[in-house]
Amino acid sequence: MSRIIGIGTDIIECLRIAQMIERHGELFINRVYTPHEIQYCQSRKLATQHYAGRWAAKEAVLKALGTGWRRGISWRDIEIRNEPGGRPAVALRGGARDVVEHLGITEMLISISHCRSHATAYALAQGTDKQSEAE
Repeated sequence: MSRIIGIGTDIIECLRIAQMIERHGELFINRVYTPHEIQYCQSRKLATQHYAGRWAAKEAVLKALGTGWRRGISWRDIEIRNEPGGRPAVALRGGARDVVEHLGITEMLISISHCRSHATAYALAQGTDKQSEAE
């Protein structure tokens, strides 16, 4: 039986991400974003908004997992990609992948939106009801 395991949302000011990039440059970008995400964002006219959208998406995924930054999850364990039609998708590895498997999550849906000033994201984790299976 499929069920909703967790939801998460986040909002961030694009200016905050712009300031982090300005202050810390490549160190910040490479700590938070995967090479694929960097390539995608840098190819966009308004790269800062896209970096902010991916930041919000990563935070929303963490909230949907219910873990925060515990259990060995790092920023780059959560990657936001785009499917051929443009729909955002979540790819997980490392500690994030371990949590997903432990919780029985089979699908993580993500929605991202941004404007000049803010970026927001919503994540929905769906999966099997491991508790019902154990009974």
